[in-house]
Amino acid sequence: MPARLINKVIVEKIDTFGGHREPVYTLERDFSANQFFSTGGDGQVVRWRLDRPDLGELIATVPASVYALALYSNNGLLWVGQNYEGIHVIDPVLKQEVASLKLTSAAIFDIKFYKNDAFAALSDGVIAIVDADKLVLKKHLKASDQSARCIAVNPVERELAVGYSDNAVRIFDLMTYTLKRIIPAHTNSVFTLTYSPDFRYLLTAGRDAHLKVWDVEKNYALHNDIVAHMFAINHLTFSPDGRLLATASMDKSIKIWDTETYRLLKVVDRARHAGHGTSINKLLWTDTQQLLSASDDRTISVWKLNA
Repeated sequence: MPARLINKVIVEKIDTFGGHREPVYTLERDFSANQFFSTGGDGQVVRWRLDRPDLGELIATVPASVYALALYSNNGLLWVGQNYEGIHVIDPVLKQEVASLKLTSAAIFDIKFYKNDAFAALSDGVIAIVDADKLVLKKHLKASDQSARCIAVNPVERELAVGYSDNAVRIFDLMTYTLKRIIPAHTNSVFTLTYSPDFRYLLTAGRDAHLKVWDVEKNYALHNDIVAHMFAINHLTFSPDGRLLATASMDKSIKIWDTETYRLLKVVDRARHAGHGTSINKLLWTDTQQLLSASDDRTISVWKLNA
């Protein structure tokens, strides 16, 4: 973990992106640092330029809400997980669908890549593993009857962490896909998880509003347990330099934490920073000082952070 302690964070709201007709559920980076993608309840996939919030560009429209959006770095194609229909693969340059896979009739909550594998977390409890280059289903991992909600990849230990609605986190081997460990992590659904940038810790959160830190090198022993929000934590993410952690909640707030001590540094909300008026669903760092947040209020906010 970073050794330098942070005492104060100054937050400034820079811009608001509006145009979606329904809640915005997910954000994804583009190859250009100045651009990003968003989608949500209206099924519209939009590309935005950070310097021109008035110029949202429609990339694709699918006929159902979207919770999962992932850019495949090997070929620059955008994977859209459409609820109840499967995967749509979009060329964001040509702005057209180039492939699709009727993967499932279940909702798709998350998509992550490792090498040429794509992992999709499904509402029927399955992790679908797809050859991302050939777009062929390789395997189903079924370890629970309740929803698989979130995925994180640890290339150092070659492990895959999955959070479920049965309150557990399961650790799979990335090479053999075998189940290695079950962590009874929370008292309710696990909505979000991520490995620290050095892959020494796994962070998990969800409906019970607790932020938990697990020590990977000590067989995922509990390292820290923080009552972080008033209501469900929908997403957590590290800043690119690893010094800050941001959490987003159904309580309408974003919280910024020091990753060395897990001390709360800043609360970003409507009263203090003209923040969102409803649940915040997703966060995305564009660089070490800029954070995006997507909300049920159909907007995306841009925040500048000075630590």
